[in-house]
Amino acid sequence: MKRISLDELLNRCCEHEYNGQYSYIMSLIAEGKLKPVKSAGTNGRRPALCLSYWLAQEADPLQEELQEELKYKLVPLLSVDYYLSHLKEYKKDRPWVLLLNEYLLSRRDCLKQPESVNERSFEIWNREKFLTREQGAKILKRCGLKREFLNIYETAEPVAYYSHNRQIPQNMLILENKDTFFSMRRFLLQGNKKILGMEIGTLIYGGGKRIVKSFQDFDISVEPYMKSKNNKIYYFGDLDYEGIGIYESLIQHCGEDRKPVPLTAAYEKMLEKAGRGTGLPETKEQQNRNLTGSFFSYFSRQTVERMQEILERNQYIPQEILSSQDL
Repeated sequence: MKRISLDELLNRCCEHEYNGQYSYIMSLIAEGKLKPVKSAGTNGRRPALCLSYWLAQEADPLQEELQEELKYKLVPLLSVDYYLSHLKEYKKDRPWVLLLNEYLLSRRDCLKQPESVNERSFEIWNREKFLTREQGAKILKRCGLKREFLNIYETAEPVAYYSHNRQIPQNMLILENKDTFFSMRRFLLQGNKKILGMEIGTLIYGGGKRIVKSFQDFDISVEPYMKSKNNKIYYFGDLDYEGIGIYESLIQHCGEDRKPVPLTAAYEKMLEKAGRGTGLPETKEQQNRNLTGSFFSYFSRQTVERMQEILERNQYIPQEILSSQDL
């Protein structure tokens, strides 16, 4: 039903005198096409006409067809509640919903095997980015399905690393920045085995915050020797809020048997070279300063005070302060 005013109705038969207009409206009421809204009042003329009406709209055959499809042609796994009350949206989404429906009808067994987001997206909709960049998430939500139902996993950039040896157990070192990674790799390639007094078997390039996501796929990205629970993993990054924050975020996403610890000798050497902080660069803006304190727990009280003094002065020490000669 749609509400319509008396003026709109009279405009449809404006060529007639009032009596003819009255007869036209009364005939529509008799046919059930109009229903007066009594609370709207009358126009004050004789015979009187109501000022507003409910107009019964003719059924749309296409809408009826879409309703039938939703109710009886989709698999029970797909919720149809949203689309039954939003047929216009269903008309737009219908090609994608039907592809999902066909997949569940004929290839649902494929869901038993986990696949990457893009692989599953292409498998269902023939578009690899449909779930991540297009309408996929919206279609799932409207159909009452969660992403977990599709048995998918996110993929991260593969872990980049240099294997100096493949001994087990060994020490592995995660480095936040590229320059330090290359410098330490070159140092090891020159025949050195120890970095700052510690023998290192593998260098891992963290790439800033990317290491947090990359480490979640550690087991499928690295060689078997690196997965040994007997290995020890160390971390070395910039001495600033962001570098410390990356470490604290990383250990929250690692299992207990793979939790890195700060390479304390490297940070202490940074502080030694920085002296009293003369000429240190200013901390970059918009860094998250909410630290848990887990990073500082590996250092002496005196060292922590020195670190915090630098941070509170809005200064930082980049890990590039250490050169090959320091290693």
